[in-house]
Amino acid sequence: MYKMPSFIGALIYHFLVSFGVVLGAACFSGIAAVINDQPPLKAMNDMAGFVKVWAIAIALGGSFNSLQMFEKGILQGEIRAMAREVIYIICAMAGANCGSFVLKHIPGFGDWMP
Repeated sequence: MYKMPSFIGALIYHFLVSFGVVLGAACFSGIAAVINDQPPLKAMNDMAGFVKVWAIAIALGGSFNSLQMFEKGILQGEIRAMAREVIYIICAMAGANCGSFVLKHIPGFGDWMP
């Protein structure tokens, strides 16, 4: 059985966790909007925009570890660790933005279906 390298596995993990946080928060805000007699798609889109930064922080396991890696990179000269952390942040940002993108295009799905 093929075992994925830890770096690639971590990239997939960061992407999907931030993607899932955005989708999950938006879905539950849509349920709350229905209960409160508000438009659910608007609540979902608003929440997707608000929660993106938190989704990135959650995917990275809190921002403290990332800051420690930047400290090592700058003060101790471990550029490789700092570059890896930057790639993790970019991957988490991509996941959060993809989740937001999917939610913003939900109302348009009816136009594409036959």
